[in-house]
Amino acid sequence: MRPSRSPVRFRLGLVAAAITALVAAGLAIISPASAADGLISQSRPATASSSEGGGYGAGAAFDGNNTTRWASAAADPQWLQVDLGGTATISQVVLNWEGAYGRSFKIQTSANGSSWTDVYSTTTGTGGTQTLTVSGSGRYVRLYGTARGTGYGYSLWEFKVYGTGGSPVTPRPKPTFTDEVTHHEFQANCSPTANRPDDPIIYPGLPGASHMHTFVGNRTTNAHSTQSSLLGGGTSCTNPHDRSAYWFPSFYKGTQLIEPTGNQVIYYKSGILNYWEVQPFPQGLRFVVGSPTATLAEFRDSPGAVEGFECGDISKSWDIPTSCVAGSQVNVRYQAPSCWDGVNLDSANHKTHMSYPVSGYCPPSHPVAVPMLEFKIAFPASGDLSQARLASGRGYTWHYDFFNAWDNPAILDALVTHCINGGLQCNPRGYDLYKPHRGAALTENFELP
Repeated sequence: MRPSRSPVRFRLGLVAAAITALVAAGLAIISPASAADGLISQSRPATASSSEGGGYGAGAAFDGNNTTRWASAAADPQWLQVDLGGTATISQVVLNWEGAYGRSFKIQTSANGSSWTDVYSTTTGTGGTQTLTVSGSGRYVRLYGTARGTGYGYSLWEFKVYGTGGSPVTPRPKPTFTDEVTHHEFQANCSPTANRPDDPIIYPGLPGASHMHTFVGNRTTNAHSTQSSLLGGGTSCTNPHDRSAYWFPSFYKGTQLIEPTGNQVIYYKSGILNYWEVQPFPQGLRFVVGSPTATLAEFRDSPGAVEGFECGDISKSWDIPTSCVAGSQVNVRYQAPSCWDGVNLDSANHKTHMSYPVSGYCPPSHPVAVPMLEFKIAFPASGDLSQARLASGRGYTWHYDFFNAWDNPAILDALVTHCINGGLQCNPRGYDLYKPHRGAALTENFELP
């Protein structure tokens, strides 16, 4: 007579059989992530196959904010991927879907962003919050959707990757204040110092090689300027620690040079939605914004916000107005890129180490958010301006240069932290007149408290 099987051994056999069946079907076994594993995807650069529009970019799914989301076009397939910054061991993925979820999708890993390995697959997704235990490694993690669960696209509030390794970012802490945030900026108010046919970024060491530029800020800026020479020079800026050099093409009315008078406003702002993630400029960073060879369309359609020229009731003009009300002045405003590649202080064309944000987030190629500069320059010219021009040509050739040289990086960091990260509208010492209870970043002598 055959002996009966032990009930315990029988049940264990059923469990083993069930696990084998799940593995054969390509489904993940859900188990808790290791206690040592952490969130390694937050604030990492991300890309996607598409987005629904501004504010729904890939970075919204990795910003730690459950009120922002990535949303794709209403088509299949679609993908969303994050760059972990280095090889990582992946143990868990959490998907927090908005109403537009994926019914059929995969989670994939890759070492190079081109060859992918599936670590999870389903054809029966139901949306909501899905916690998936996976086993894999790679620098990149991707959600690859092949069938939508609704008539809309794919939409995720958050896409969280847990594991070890990679190069996770330590986010600057999100402010806990309760004030309404309408601005995130401070001003660098600097007056003109010289007009010279020099450009130490484009034509270093070659005096007279450039068209005429008007310089503000550092008083020693010339064709031979370097980081070291700027740090040793004086400044016309209100904040004495700002030894940076700022310059732009000179403005003419016919043959008459029209120089700006008094302090010119150079805003340091956030160019990204998560303003609390902006970091100070690295010492010695330099770049050029705009182009002396730009067409009107290129100036108007720049990736940054372009206010263009204004005077009196005229605004957002893409060229210098031909006439301005007597006694008024010509203002020009143009925004700089605010995402840095994190490596190079300059590049061959003095631009490619910088990038404009995409849908409010820095792209993977330029993952570091730095202050967005916005020059607001006022030329005291009015009346008939039909002969007005820039040294570089028509108004739409407006451009400007920046060479960072704050003599104390801690001062710049304090202003960025208090004003940009803190959601304030500050003057040069980091004081918001409309929110006096928040205090100032610097003392009245422009020193750290």
